[in-house]
Amino acid sequence: MTKKLLLLAALTMVLGSSRAQGPNNSGRYYQAATGKSGEALKTALFNIISKKQHSPTYDELLELYKKTDTRADGYVRDWYSNTTNFVHIRDKAGNYQQEGDVYNREHSVPQSWGAPKADIVHVIPTDGYVNNRRSNAPFGEVSTINWQSNNGYSKVGPCKIAGYSNTVFEPNDEVKGDLARIYFYMATCYEGTITSWSGDGVITGTKYQPYADWTFDMLMRWSKLDPIDDVERARNAAIAANDVQGNRNPFVYPGLEEYIWVDKKDE
Repeated sequence: MTKKLLLLAALTMVLGSSRAQGPNNSGRYYQAATGKSGEALKTALFNIISKKQHSPTYDELLELYKKTDTRADGYVRDWYSNTTNFVHIRDKAGNYQQEGDVYNREHSVPQSWGAPKADIVHVIPTDGYVNNRRSNAPFGEVSTINWQSNNGYSKVGPCKIAGYSNTVFEPNDEVKGDLARIYFYMATCYEGTITSWSGDGVITGTKYQPYADWTFDMLMRWSKLDPIDDVERARNAAIAANDVQGNRNPFVYPGLEEYIWVDKKDE
């Protein structure tokens, strides 16, 4: 084979490999969304991520958290408290009197609003007591702190964002972006049903952009405030395993939401 033919073969292999490799080692997973933008991109992603290889049960989530939400030191990753050291399964949901007693399964989008019970992308491990203090309040930013978890990690109080003044739960800055991208996932993965959900001034019932303006603007801001990190990428990759759930959160990719809802929706 001549040098030109060898070079051509090598280039073909490289180009073929790059085309097959989607963001975050996702291969051809997102191929059907190529070339789309705005609402068409969102619907294309819905058709991809709504197909789960495995639909975990609510009880099964506790075991799966070993793969998706384990800290480097082996303890449960707690999304609402930074002073807990929960051991998987041993310290699972039960009676609690204070922060640090047990962890449980928290629906980031409250189940009472209509959200699914066992989608592991949005059902996350949190301290049971702190979770109870949130109840089903929307995420937001507080004007006055009525209650806070240890070290002020999570807060409860009236919302300071124009458009909503009731009680909200403010998560810590280090998980605000993660939670914003989970909300973008929920708007996309459940675009066929989210129009029937009702969420205390948060869910508007619109298929394309289902969140109230105050919530949506806050989520966009949170996503920029707290960029994607290796912990979030690793969790997304763990969920993508067929024996966990087998789908992905496409928003664990910088700026994707802009191509669906804001500045780049026509690109």
